[in-house]
Amino acid sequence: MAAGAISHWLSAISQLQSKPIIVKIIEPEGDPTGLADVLIGALGLTGVLTLCAVVAAVVFGAVLYWIRSRSA
Repeated sequence: MAAGAISHWLSAISQLQSKPIIVKIIEPEGDPTGLADVLIGALGLTGVLTLCAVVAAVVFGAVLYWIRSRSA
């Protein structure tokens, strides 16, 4: 009985896999995020962070200068 069930199961699996699955891989024409875009984005982010740091330093220096000039 078990041998007949296994035979039936193998027959069912072979019928399910009778048609091959074909996958066609299409490569994109161009890289949507090229190296130049990544570098410009990174430099842009670095520039913004540097500008924020410079502005914060100038404001902090101005506040310190104002506090010292009032206490003198």
